[in-house]
Amino acid sequence: MKDYINVIGGGLAGTEAAYQIAKRGIKVKLYEMKPNKYSPAHSNQNLAEIVCSNSFKSNLHTNACGLLKEELRAMDSLLIKIADSTSVPAGQALAVDREIFAKKVTEAIKSNPNIEVINEEVVDLEKLIEEAITIVATGPLTADELAKNISKITAQDKLYFYDAAAPIVTKDSINFDIAFWGDRYEQEREKNEEIEAWKERLRTTIDKQNYINLPMNKEEYENFYRNLINAEVVELHHFEKREIFEGCMPIEIMAKRGEDTLRFGPLKPVGFTDPRTGKRPYALVQLRQDDTEGNIFNLVGFQTNLKYGEQKRVFSMIPGLENAEFIKYGVMHRNTFIDSSHLLTNTYKMKTIENLYFAGQITGVEGYVESISSGLMAGINAVNEFKGEEEFILPIETMTGALANYISTPNEKFQPMNANFGIVPGLEKRIKDKKEKYTILADRAIFKLKEVIK
Repeated sequence: MKDYINVIGGGLAGTEAAYQIAKRGIKVKLYEMKPNKYSPAHSNQNLAEIVCSNSFKSNLHTNACGLLKEELRAMDSLLIKIADSTSVPAGQALAVDREIFAKKVTEAIKSNPNIEVINEEVVDLEKLIEEAITIVATGPLTADELAKNISKITAQDKLYFYDAAAPIVTKDSINFDIAFWGDRYEQEREKNEEIEAWKERLRTTIDKQNYINLPMNKEEYENFYRNLINAEVVELHHFEKREIFEGCMPIEIMAKRGEDTLRFGPLKPVGFTDPRTGKRPYALVQLRQDDTEGNIFNLVGFQTNLKYGEQKRVFSMIPGLENAEFIKYGVMHRNTFIDSSHLLTNTYKMKTIENLYFAGQITGVEGYVESISSGLMAGINAVNEFKGEEEFILPIETMTGALANYISTPNEKFQPMNANFGIVPGLEKRIKDKKEKYTILADRAIFKLKEVIK
């Protein structure tokens, strides 16, 4: 075996894995096909490019993804550290300036003397596995040739789901005679001393002007709804299956489930008063900052597969966006993942191949932070195998450990999974108050984690 570890893929999981290996004194060969070749969704030559939302979700301790980030901070995650340093205002959430984030990750990886970045497309995975321990972190848009190679090695047919990205508009083109600033959860934060304490500890900057809100009356909503459900969508290729992952459902598909579905989902008006009327709006669209300067905003929850012209027509019907400048339209991507529940252990290692690991969304962990956590775990365990040391396994009471357990537990209907408290062991005593329950579960997770890593 060679004296280095291969990592294939320079996304969130791959760069985190490479960092964890390099910091432990092992050399890394990090393969990234950009800029020689790009996937259908990528366009930036930097590593760790973010192509969907710029949000890493909640920072609150009582939120599952917030807890996951807290665990990763405790384990010295490079990418969460950089996300913290490149954050933009987003209320309780951690959102980043995607350009600066990718640039800083690239600089950190390329300046590390233990990491060699090789800009080549890998098509022969078996050859790399024969040479050295290898981590495949090629993401949900794995190139066709490598995907065929993975399918051969795993003896599995490729699986597909769809992950839709929301459109982005310029702030200057928004009509602020209608739009107003505000955060749905501001009142809750002001009343909750515990969250305020967590807020300070997590170094979260809370600003009342985090979201731009677009209120709609009944007539405006119904007009928008009718046009949305009848708009033209992008035609998929004949070989693509229409399997849609519930966690990132296109808004037009969600709308077809019922006229009021959006009003109880991404367009819910709860917690807001329309300054023009003094009353709660019938529906409300939120826009979230997408860059450090606050010049561009994405439509929250508006992942879509509508044709570009239809997006311009239909989304411009939203009051306040009648003259909106769309600098990026929403798109739907084909995503690939393996049946990890039958193929991987809870260290992200192949059960049948001694020196092959997988990490990232290709394993079925769904989301940015979840991908980072899998890269961290795969990287550490690849090092331990390299050194002949024990596997690094976290308790399933931790969110990191629970995700690893979920993807490695046999499941005939295996589907991608976000961080959530439903995958961790419950409490012996039933607690009705959800917030109290999640606080106890989160505290337990941090206690268990510290016991392992101290």
